[in-house]
Amino acid sequence: MREKVEAVLGEIRPSLQADGGDVELVDVTEDGIVKVRLKGACAGCPMSTLTLKNGIERVLKSEIPEVKSVQSV
Repeated sequence: MREKVEAVLGEIRPSLQADGGDVELVDVTEDGIVKVRLKGACAGCPMSTLTLKNGIERVLKSEIPEVKSVQSV
């Protein structure tokens, strides 16, 4: 499943990079929790929670049904 998550993050990454940010995959647990680290402008952005839940998590869940949630670490 980690490879699938990396592939989807690769599709999302250009949008984040356009705003000066990025996302790094830290871990994918067996129970479907994806742990990521927001980098660059995303790391200190007040909208990062919105980006994480309404952007990254929504896309990952729609592309990979096994994903239960996305957490920032």
